[in-house]
Amino acid sequence: MSIRDVLKAVRDGKISVDDAERMLQLHKIEYVEDIARLDVSRELRRGVPEIVYAEGKEYDDIIRIALTALKSKDKVIISRIRQEYIDMLVEELSKYTEVKASKRGRIVVAIAATTTTTTTATMKEGYISNNRGSNNYYHYHSSGTVGIITAGTSDIGVAEEARLVAEAMGCRVITGYDTGVAGLHRLFPLLKDMLANDVDAIIVVAGMEGALPSVVASLVDVPVIGVPTSVGYGFGAGGVAALTSMLQSCTLGLAVVNIDNGVGAGVFAAMIARRVGRYRAGFIKADEGINIKMDDGSK
Repeated sequence: MSIRDVLKAVRDGKISVDDAERMLQLHKIEYVEDIARLDVSRELRRGVPEIVYAEGKEYDDIIRIALTALKSKDKVIISRIRQEYIDMLVEELSKYTEVKASKRGRIVVAIAATTTTTTTATMKEGYISNNRGSNNYYHYHSSGTVGIITAGTSDIGVAEEARLVAEAMGCRVITGYDTGVAGLHRLFPLLKDMLANDVDAIIVVAGMEGALPSVVASLVDVPVIGVPTSVGYGFGAGGVAALTSMLQSCTLGLAVVNIDNGVGAGVFAAMIARRVGRYRAGFIKADEGINIKMDDGSK
């Protein structure tokens, strides 16, 4: 739940003031034995779900952290999972909640099937949904649209990581993979489709020389987020050349995240799209700006 959702629930009489106060404790920490400290109110503050970075964590630790988080949250994202853990995680988590996963992206999203009027999620027994449009998955409504493009097939894993994160934050996502500069004609129909669907931000994932984000940013009037990947070899391998190229771009309107940082790109794009989506849905009116009176020092 976001702060807006909590306030609306109080207004509609669905939760008590005491429940709302408990949910809005912005500095609440939940301990998972002696292995983790969960920032329970992060989604309330920032609209970003709990994201468990699984790299370096043992399987049992990941399960304990995820299930503990789901007691107070409606979704948990688990990223950078070892390939051998993914099927086991999906099988175990699906006993309690709805699960979405991308093996290629090494990412799992656990979504509480329904939420009660308290802070505790109601789990759904033994159900895995592959329906991206389920109401449970899209927690936020009118949250905007994100486009995701990759230069090559080898970049899809990072793109899938970004996709699931953006979708978990309530955005509609349009994808187009393998459209790099080696065959630039593949890009134009995709961009035309994305702009026709009114995307609010575009994530462009590219390895090798990392040229595609600059090209895309030169053709569209929406923010572009470049994601360099570690795809490539020789001089500038490991994503160094791609990162350097994107940072040195002469095209304006391009922001860049770190190498292989699909999660960061997904969050950034979703935050842009959600804000635009609120204007589009009428939650915020463009003509109702804030008047700030400046003191010019005169008496």
